[in-house]
Amino acid sequence: MALVCVLVLLLHGPIWVFHFPKVDARQYPPLSSIFAPAPSPISPILASMSALSPDSLNGHSLAPYMGKYNSLSMSRNKGAVSLMDYKLLETATKNFQESNVLGEGGFGCVYKARLDDNFYVAVKRLDGGSQDAITEFETEVDLLGKIQHPNIISLLGYSIHGETRLLVYELMHNGSLETQLHGPSHGSALTWHSRMKIALDMARGLEYLHEHCNPPVIHRDLKSSNVLLDSNFNAKLSDFGLAITDGTQNKKNIKLSGTLGYVAPEYLLDGKLTDKSDVYAFGVVLLELLLGRKPVEKLAPAQCQSIVTWAMPQLTDRSKLPNIVDPVIKDRMDLKHLYQVAAVAVLCVQPEPSYRPLITDVLHSLIPLVPVELGGTLRAAQPAPSVGPAVAYGH
Repeated sequence: MALVCVLVLLLHGPIWVFHFPKVDARQYPPLSSIFAPAPSPISPILASMSALSPDSLNGHSLAPYMGKYNSLSMSRNKGAVSLMDYKLLETATKNFQESNVLGEGGFGCVYKARLDDNFYVAVKRLDGGSQDAITEFETEVDLLGKIQHPNIISLLGYSIHGETRLLVYELMHNGSLETQLHGPSHGSALTWHSRMKIALDMARGLEYLHEHCNPPVIHRDLKSSNVLLDSNFNAKLSDFGLAITDGTQNKKNIKLSGTLGYVAPEYLLDGKLTDKSDVYAFGVVLLELLLGRKPVEKLAPAQCQSIVTWAMPQLTDRSKLPNIVDPVIKDRMDLKHLYQVAAVAVLCVQPEPSYRPLITDVLHSLIPLVPVELGGTLRAAQPAPSVGPAVAYGH
């Protein structure tokens, strides 16, 4: 039986109706076969990659761009993230010219900026002094100042000027996964193998947050617009403004936050937040990669249906599953691999958190589906995805 959840948006919002169906996972292979231990180190490519220093990228030193601004309530240096000169960043964005906008988020825009002839960065501008904006800014600087991982966005610096706050990131030339899947190209640049590589990159980033950070980090706002892609379609998790460290989620001052369609039902209904909440959101993004559909679609002016509700009956029917796959990749994958990915997605979006796998198990299940040259262990001739034009950043 379906569990029906009615979410009333209190601030003059409509009523959104979502169904979180329970699924008999026995229709798929046993967990022991889906989540088999990796027979070798997780990735020879990942193991050989060295973490980027926040003070340098692609051989460019950031030292000439640093300033001495007072950071108000923040310390002068947050971990390894550098305080940068506001005027220089203002000039680098051509005074925040509209033509340099890469995307727009809840608190401001992201701009493309040129620090010298060959060094481009992304500058997120947060305007206004609301407590939420300040808190998210400080969380982003605090966390990303301590994190270095190939699948997590690199924060290069920050700046504060009055009520304007700037965050400086490495530039991701292919924008967000959301724009790639749901923008003008409708996923045409993403092959089956490149989509599986993106899913694997996401899982590696989440595993680092959940298993290797001390204390563990819960992202809390994982979604396709917060998965950014570089020129080779390597994926990196971004936007850590809502992230919290494990152990703080039971504090009463942690309010319900996230994005409709990605929020796990137990968090939505009861405020219970764990690493399994991130696993649920990962499952939704995996469905986006698989089906090419948005996480929430309108049925009527005041009613929406989630991708989970729509897809679940068909994901668990092998005769129907090939017919709902994104047309861009339809009939271009091994059916056994398709069933495997569908099984993983089904388990990730289970309404009961204890039924969901750990992200480490998800990671190990995806590695055999990704070609060796893309960071997995699959021995198959598949060219790497071509480089597409730069597109807009997500939110």
